[in-house]
Amino acid sequence: MAALRRWAAYLGFLRTSARTLFSSRKPAVRAAGRWRAVASFAVGGGGLCAVPFRQVDELSRDSLIRRAASLVTDSSSTFLSQTTLALTDAITDYSKAVHTLIALQKRYLASLGKLTAAEEDSVWLLIIGQRAEVNDRQEEFKRFESTWVSAVKLCETVAEAAYVSGADHASVTIRMNVQVARSLVEEAQKLSLDADKKLADTKVMEVERMAQYAASSGSSHDEEEIPDAYLRED
Repeated sequence: MAALRRWAAYLGFLRTSARTLFSSRKPAVRAAGRWRAVASFAVGGGGLCAVPFRQVDELSRDSLIRRAASLVTDSSSTFLSQTTLALTDAITDYSKAVHTLIALQKRYLASLGKLTAAEEDSVWLLIIGQRAEVNDRQEEFKRFESTWVSAVKLCETVAEAAYVSGADHASVTIRMNVQVARSLVEEAQKLSLDADKKLADTKVMEVERMAQYAASSGSSHDEEEIPDAYLRED
C-alpha cells in the first residue's frame, strides 16, 4: 500500500510538472526565441529533466536558396566573361588575318606584269597561305561565338531564377554583365564586318584588274600564267 501511494504521488508530480512546463512562457525563453525545452520523463530514474535543442529558423531555407542563387550567378558570370574574352580575341585575330590577305592581294594586283616568275610564285603562295589562315580564324571565332551565345542564354536563365528566389542584387548584377558582354562583342563584330566589306571590295577590284591585264596582254598564254590557285574562290 505504501508503495502504491508513493507511485500515485509520483505520477501526480509528473503530470503537474508537465502542465507547468508546457503552459508557462518565461520571458527569457521568449526573448531567446531559439531554444525549446522538451520534457523527458525518466520513470525508472524517478526524475524529470529538460533537454534543450536548437529551433530551426523558418527563414534559413530561403537564405540558403538565395546564397545558392548568388553562387550560381557568380559562376555563370565567370563563364560569360571567359567566353566573351575568347570570342572578342578570335574576332580580332580574324580581322587582322583578313586585312593581311587584302594587303597581299593588292600587292599582287599592283605588280601584275612587273614581277619575275619566281617573284610572282612567291607572292601568290603567300596569298594562298593567308587565305587558309583566314578560314581557320573564321572557324575559330564561329566556334567561340556558339559557346558565347550559350553563355548569354544561361546567364539570362540564371538571372530570372535569382530574381524569383529573392536574390535581387545577384539578378541585377548578372543582367548588367550580359549587357557589357554584348556591347564588347558588338564592337568586335564591327571590326570583322568592316574587314569583310573591304575584302569584298578588293575582290571586285581584283576581277576588274585581272580583266584589264588579260586585255592588255593580248594573248591566252599570258592569261594562263596567272596561277589558278590565286583565281579560285575562297
